[in-house]
Amino acid sequence: MRKKWDFVLLGMIFMSITNPLMLVHAATQSKVSPKILSKQDTRLEPLYKKYGDKYDVPWSILAGIDRYAELTKSKQGRLEAPFYGFAFDELAWAGLANPLTDDYNPTTIRLFGGLGVDANGDGLAAPFDAPDRIAALASWLDLESGEDDFSDAVWNLFQDPVAMDRVFAFARIFQAFGLHPQGHCFPINKRYNYSVKHTFGAGRSFGGRRIHEGVDIFASYGTPVLACSYAYVELLGWNRFGGWRIGLRDGDNYYYYYAHLSSFAKGLKQGDLVQPGQVIGYVGSTGYGPPGTAGKFPPHLHFGIYKDTGLHEWAFSPSGLLASWERQKQRIVGPHS
Repeated sequence: MRKKWDFVLLGMIFMSITNPLMLVHAATQSKVSPKILSKQDTRLEPLYKKYGDKYDVPWSILAGIDRYAELTKSKQGRLEAPFYGFAFDELAWAGLANPLTDDYNPTTIRLFGGLGVDANGDGLAAPFDAPDRIAALASWLDLESGEDDFSDAVWNLFQDPVAMDRVFAFARIFQAFGLHPQGHCFPINKRYNYSVKHTFGAGRSFGGRRIHEGVDIFASYGTPVLACSYAYVELLGWNRFGGWRIGLRDGDNYYYYYAHLSSFAKGLKQGDLVQPGQVIGYVGSTGYGPPGTAGKFPPHLHFGIYKDTGLHEWAFSPSGLLASWERQKQRIVGPHS
């Protein structure tokens, strides 16, 4: 162990001679809070567009990769890469044969075939510098992808079909609505009569012992049901518990579950993008049986919200968000066509 650290120290001394700023960056980086660094997301869109244009990669795919990587980063991953977004493995960044795995010198990184680049001209190829990191990602995607097909490249980054779906769905949301679309909407048209029953966590018996993973909004048959966020339609169809149901997922990886609908908005299909206030369906009483079962309970919308970390997904009470959205003005969009 002593010999290993002696070798690393000699390497760091050599690197500090060739690039004295490296030690400063390495030392200060270790003191920066991940919470502070995560705020970089608000300043990254120009970088996605700059390096997307340079390497002929859609900026929205760069943003989708970064967002998914950030939202699903493990605790260990956050310790190893305490900065926003996707992080290449140290060996890939510095070069497989590079004896200094945390090498930030662009000359030696090129010598050893590493992916790291000095995009902002500060003399460092630093994975924690957003321009360097995003430029390296864009360059790698350009080299790994075919003509306008980034599927294989994104697969190689995550090797997970769920990640593939989310990255490209996020990219579509960002392309249509921007990196941080603002605004939400109460999921029922408030011009109709309705009442909210905050029963999250209550027991349920149909289908076995389970808890109620949402809030019930009682309303008359046919009351318009609205998209609550900028999102895409991840699921649409029948579920024996939820009847005719819709699942929306937004660019922050929140999943919104709408159940017991009487019907869907005309033309709405899986994969469609939606925006707050858009009519996506109508209140009903379907569910608790095979397709078409209805009338086993009063008409209402079951509304649930789930958070996904990539390894675990769980429901949390939507009551607080619903109360906030209920106070906001509504702009109705649709019905979908």
